[in-house]
Amino acid sequence: MSVSRRRAIALIGGGVVLAATASAVTFSATRTPNAALAPWKAAGLPDDPRLFALSYAILAPNPHNLQPWVAELVGADTVRIYRDPARALPQTDPFGRQLTIGMGCFVELFRIAASARGFSVETTLFPDGDAPDAPVATLTLTEGAAQDALFAHVLNRRSTKEPYADRAVDPADLAALAPLAQVVTDAPTVEALRALTLDAWMIEATTPQTHRESVELMRFGKAEINASPDGIALGGAFLESLMLAGLLTRAAQRDTTSTAFQAGVDIYTEMLLATRAYVVTTSPTNTRFDQIAAGGQWLRLNLTATARGLSMQPVSQCLQEFPEMAGPYARAHALLAPGGETVQMLGRLGYGPDVPPSPRWPMETRLRNA
Repeated sequence: MSVSRRRAIALIGGGVVLAATASAVTFSATRTPNAALAPWKAAGLPDDPRLFALSYAILAPNPHNLQPWVAELVGADTVRIYRDPARALPQTDPFGRQLTIGMGCFVELFRIAASARGFSVETTLFPDGDAPDAPVATLTLTEGAAQDALFAHVLNRRSTKEPYADRAVDPADLAALAPLAQVVTDAPTVEALRALTLDAWMIEATTPQTHRESVELMRFGKAEINASPDGIALGGAFLESLMLAGLLTRAAQRDTTSTAFQAGVDIYTEMLLATRAYVVTTSPTNTRFDQIAAGGQWLRLNLTATARGLSMQPVSQCLQEFPEMAGPYARAHALLAPGGETVQMLGRLGYGPDVPPSPRWPMETRLRNA
């Protein structure tokens, strides 16, 4: 989660000011969690083409930034990819659909990165079935591939959780995205999706078990982010000044009646309503294979948007399959998939500000063997 200083000031109603002193400047300069961001700079350094591809694949988007992947090197040219069963979202993603989509993002980014070294990737999905401890995919590299044009944008890809400019998406940009997703820009549907995404976010944030799951994945400040570079990062000089003042705490976030929680609602309301377009991906059925494919499609969509100077953010709460979300789930499918398809991903689209990358675990922590 990235929260701008302008919007985060709502957390304290202007009651605390970080003075513009030399010590404040020093404090600000030391709040970047450099260790947690190091994998973005380390991408592309390994010589082994499998490790080269993996160093980029770990940067793939994924739900709650859980980074649920584990890789195993096999022989001289193959990688097996597993999903870490300890990295699950049993409340918000009870059937593992969204986490499987995240694995699809990983597999596609691996393929794109391998192409930059001249390798194609033969992919076998679920070679031993869909048991929790079975591999999600076997990836075998073969020499002879042209570099995928989207590789140039991998390190600039973000999920931009900020208000977007009050500006229509340029027709040329819409045309570039059209082969990859349904792009929604008509005013009535956009208005309906604004209301739907806000309603769904509020349900997730106020249902005790789903809210608790998210709060437990929050990382408060530089030290926590560096120690556990996954989950929902709450960092930066301004937010850490609130933590030091005792105004932004895990306990306050757990309490849905607190001022801090209500300020978060205000922040997300502003963000979700500042949307002029949406992207939607669907599949005719909803198998694990469909979900992996949806992840690859989303990754390519995100990279294509990045190449066009566009911002994206998944807002798929209304697609979650826990009981309290049944109403928004039905509304989303009636609106976006009237033919009975499964809506796999829904995202905001627009022109947003530059934001830093998300924290990542180092590649070696995601390897069963080296």
